[in-house]
Amino acid sequence: MQSAYDTDLAYIHHVGYSGYVRAATPGLLAILRHHGIDRGLVVDLGCGPGLWARQLTRRGYDALGIDISPAMIALARKTAPRAQFRPGSFLKMKLPPCVAVTAVGEVLNYTFDRDNKRREMARFFRRVHHALRPGGVFVFDLAGPERELGRVPRRWTVGDDWAILLEVSRAANLLTRRMTVFRRIGKTYRRSAEVHRLRLYAPHDILRDLRSAGFTARNIGGYGGSKFFRGLAGFVARRI
Repeated sequence: MQSAYDTDLAYIHHVGYSGYVRAATPGLLAILRHHGIDRGLVVDLGCGPGLWARQLTRRGYDALGIDISPAMIALARKTAPRAQFRPGSFLKMKLPPCVAVTAVGEVLNYTFDRDNKRREMARFFRRVHHALRPGGVFVFDLAGPERELGRVPRRWTVGDDWAILLEVSRAANLLTRRMTVFRRIGKTYRRSAEVHRLRLYAPHDILRDLRSAGFTARNIGGYGGSKFFRGLAGFVARRI
């Protein structure tokens, strides 16, 4: 299995890359309320450090976060103590009955679980449909074929006590991100490396698979006022 947000990268993601989820939160809440969902269990796949789960519990929802990274689960339990969290692959984890399932931030593209291919994804959609109560929604975003096009393939990002050198390459429908990670520990910096691979999916194929699973489904261009970057596509799928 590929490395999946070990301790240092999980920390950096939490302190340096939380803006996406924070900006998405009002739009995600609006989608739930638009569908009459103002209470009940929301399952957050790829929950990361628990920011979305915390917002859910603050607004009266129950939240279950699932993430393949033990380091992310440890952070999430501190961030959202009123939520529940389980480590594991979204493809393998049994989903409990719920009112909504979310996956924010390209979660479903990652190939940390090597079974993540379109056929397995279609089976997963059927499992989500089965877990949702009638009227429940599945809300997520995915990276498509244009993800990272037009961006500099080698770039640095620097924070107060961390830095990342990111190198991006692609072959067919597979996007590879190689990261050299530096985190300050005391007076020195600790270095580590991770390689993340994302399988890219065409939005029209995802819509077809969602509808085959029994959903009514549509594309969205962002979560409320938070619009997606180029190459990201969003989906709202509802169980009738």
